[in-house]
Amino acid sequence: MRILSTLVMPGLLAVTLAAAPVLSSAYAAAGDSPSSPPSSDSSTKKGKKKSSSVSDPKFLAAYRTAYAAIYDKHDYTGAIDQLKSLRRDDVADVANLIGYSYRKLGDYQSSKVYYELALKDDPNHVRTWQYYGLWQLEQGNREQAQYHLGKIASLAGTGSSEYRSLAEALDKPTGATLVY
Repeated sequence: MRILSTLVMPGLLAVTLAAAPVLSSAYAAAGDSPSSPPSSDSSTKKGKKKSSSVSDPKFLAAYRTAYAAIYDKHDYTGAIDQLKSLRRDDVADVANLIGYSYRKLGDYQSSKVYYELALKDDPNHVRTWQYYGLWQLEQGNREQAQYHLGKIASLAGTGSSEYRSLAEALDKPTGATLVY
């Protein structure tokens, strides 16, 4: 029995690791910067795979390119085009980055649409709650931003980078320029 468990346990571990989130593993970034990796794998919902395109190497390469355009080059317009060309704005990670890019360009209405698409796909998408909370602050909706902060606390805890980022922004006086 001991030999069997010695052989089975590593196999179970390998299967578990192989099933880890696809998009979340797309990057190995650290810290609490906005360039941290996406926080969820939106390719599955209630255990069902939405589409194999999310795990497709071409999709991941294009996603990584758009991600770098946003966080490394600050090319929000180019990133929006790249992300939309994936034709997967129904995936929370993709919709969230489109929303983030629109927000950085000052197009708050389009940003809101994409944040809501992301949350429709994955109501527990912590990064979207963070970014949408910052959107709320930029719109002067401190109470809504506080609600988003509470949602992040319940999903990822008060020690998470997403929580700390939004909490720090909320600590600034109304009308202060947000830097994040």
